[in-house]
Amino acid sequence: MSTAAKSGFWFLAVGATAALTHMGVFALTQHRMWPELANAGGFGVAFFVSFAGHRLLSFRDAGTSVTQSMQRFAVTALAGFSTNELVFALLLRLLHWHAFWALLAALLLAAVQTFLLSRFWAFRR
Repeated sequence: MSTAAKSGFWFLAVGATAALTHMGVFALTQHRMWPELANAGGFGVAFFVSFAGHRLLSFRDAGTSVTQSMQRFAVTALAGFSTNELVFALLLRLLHWHAFWALLAALLLAAVQTFLLSRFWAFRR
């Protein structure tokens, strides 16, 4: 298996794990607060799952230090979360989607953005 294929496999596995973590935190907290805040809480927990997995598995051959990767990944993740939260709020509030489907759509869109920024900047080879 090529390096790109391995990286892609691990990116999907780590991303799915982080997304499930995000959705789990959201599911546990959405009834206690605004859905947008529950989404932010899910992001906060999933951020650490995502960074550790991507650093150790998806981009283990990164040409950046852990500190530099963490700083860049934080920017990348916050950009992804901004997209996520905007899409989530629009689907939830304006189009009246169910919170689960709005969150799933927002996570998928943000995942594409995060992959591109991670691959070509945060964990640049």
